[in-house]
Amino acid sequence: MPLVRNPILPGFNADPSIVRVGDDYYIATSTFEWYPGVQIHHSKDLANWELIIRPLNRKAQLDMRGDPDSCGIWAPCLTHDGDKFWLVYTDVKRKDGNYKDAHNYIVTAPTIMGPWSDPVYVNSSGFDPSLFHDDDGKKWFVNMMWDHRRRPRAFAGIALQEYDAASGKLVGPRTNIYPGSELGLVEAPHLYKRNGYYYLLTAEGGTGYDHACTLVRSRQITGPYEDHPQTHILTSKDHPHAALQRAGHGDFVETPDGRHYLVHLTGRPTTQLRRCVLGRETAIQEIVWSEDDWPYLKSSTPGSVVPSLYVDLPAARDDTAYWTPKSYTFTGPELPIDFQWLRTPETERIFRTDAKTGKLTLIGRESIGSWFEQALVARRQTHFSYDAETVVDFSPDDERQFAGLTAYYCRYNFFYLTVSAHSDGQRELLIQASEASWPTGGLNNELLAESQAVKIPNEGRVKMKVTVRGRELQFWYALEGVDQDYKKIGPVLDASIVSDECGGHQAHGSFTGAFVGVAASDLNGTAKEAVFDGFTYTPVQHESDRYEVRM
Repeated sequence: MPLVRNPILPGFNADPSIVRVGDDYYIATSTFEWYPGVQIHHSKDLANWELIIRPLNRKAQLDMRGDPDSCGIWAPCLTHDGDKFWLVYTDVKRKDGNYKDAHNYIVTAPTIMGPWSDPVYVNSSGFDPSLFHDDDGKKWFVNMMWDHRRRPRAFAGIALQEYDAASGKLVGPRTNIYPGSELGLVEAPHLYKRNGYYYLLTAEGGTGYDHACTLVRSRQITGPYEDHPQTHILTSKDHPHAALQRAGHGDFVETPDGRHYLVHLTGRPTTQLRRCVLGRETAIQEIVWSEDDWPYLKSSTPGSVVPSLYVDLPAARDDTAYWTPKSYTFTGPELPIDFQWLRTPETERIFRTDAKTGKLTLIGRESIGSWFEQALVARRQTHFSYDAETVVDFSPDDERQFAGLTAYYCRYNFFYLTVSAHSDGQRELLIQASEASWPTGGLNNELLAESQAVKIPNEGRVKMKVTVRGRELQFWYALEGVDQDYKKIGPVLDASIVSDECGGHQAHGSFTGAFVGVAASDLNGTAKEAVFDGFTYTPVQHESDRYEVRM
């Protein structure tokens, strides 16, 4: 069988849920504050994946305006009951402090491409919901329960309750079937049935470097559940030099020929500061079942629970598309599938495409980093090193109007090359940088100084470029029709800041990944428009990249 290098979904693709329907595999991943909600990838062979749909794409299904960074859509669960697809998800409205406002919903569809139904509200007792279709026709809903009192733990266990599909409601008693192991922070429950046992797979240890997949089983779905002999069937927590770190939050799948795999999230930290710029990605491991009906990680080291960088899959992976430069036009009516925006279902207020010119117009709204309405359109960073370019036509009136090219994570960590203007109306180029600024969200004032601004003519388009080589990020510009070559602007910046570890509430609190894209703000409230002519993303191979193991 071909060896395929992990991850199978590079870049921000967290909390994978996998289902096979016939010969087709589908993985659903979290999207948090990025709209539309939930990414679904498709594969025929577990090695080659294509993003095909984000099903939560209208106001009736999802409105995240006001959701803080790394809130929104958490941990979707995608299943099929033989009749239709079921997608369960959480919309988190608050995550910091003692409270979690987490609302759980279900949508369904006859095919993976839809049409997807309006959501059915289920409960709000916790997050990471999952739906299990038992062989007797019953459906069971599980989610982690949150206890704001912390008696004794905030992560209070896994709740189980029957779900009545006809009425769209939970029925019968709610049972706490598993309090978690000593590692704690139990979440991400998935139920399975095999040879008369119910298996409960959970994640523990938080989504940082102590993350793990924990497995228990019982003859009765309500318990009691016994621990796996290893407790954690997958984790990197005791192996800081493993290629795949932060391993946990998984889901099982069986191939048509009876092989078993576990998809799970992982991180590939860079620099001595262990920063995961690409966010939490999706990896895969092969699983073997023992004679005592327990699954174990297939490994060259017997009994190992550490994820492998290379895994035997049913097919080889073709990396041609991954390394091919992408040039985007915006002919609409929808954005290219690689792109998302933030929080709002009312896209007509923040952008529009042009079928004739292929240009993207952003309508200046609130500041970059706003939790309500900002005009920012971006795609995931899926390589450690890359170039991105665009051309912007923007005529700001003053310093409260700005638009340009951004490497973005959240309000607390981004770099943003802008076309703006001084208070006298003179156009200028200026870099805005929020560098691990939690909790204040402040900008680097040195970069905002007049001495750092580059004065440019008040008319004419500006070519913008960002180059990332591992930890080094450099902005460039050229005046169209004036400059033949790009010129550097600003210092070399620390690209590793655009990472989980530098976001808001950095310990177990930042869950997305780096994006690169375009943005526009009008803090005067006049909706000044910026027009972007194309966007290119070019993968680059650099000596600092971390595709192979480096001790």
